[in-house]
Amino acid sequence: MTVRRGSDLGFQQLPGRWSADPFADDETPVSVRLVRIAPGVDRSPHRHPHSCEVVYVVEGTGVMWRDGTTIDVAAGDIVLIPAGMPHATIATGGQLRLVCFFPHPDLARNTEELNGIIRL
Repeated sequence: MTVRRGSDLGFQQLPGRWSADPFADDETPVSVRLVRIAPGVDRSPHRHPHSCEVVYVVEGTGVMWRDGTTIDVAAGDIVLIPAGMPHATIATGGQLRLVCFFPHPDLARNTEELNGIIRL
């Protein structure tokens, strides 16, 4: 069993969000990301060509943009995004905190940032 303390995580800036990989040094068959999104930040879509993504909304409210449509999300919601679907999450009420799960061991090779800014 591996435990990572939240205070020890290093967040890195990605387009429109901050992300931490708590198990970067472990060889695991999955990827996990802790994500923070501030309100009012421009977001570009991205996709994961090799796996689906499961997103759990820990804190805040926002909009899940999925291939041109939007769905409101709030703390306690869980979202399944199919492999290859362009998507982004946009904070609408304070900072949005997410836990994202991927059944793929290498998220860097499983993430494609797409061009364009999402306008709500």
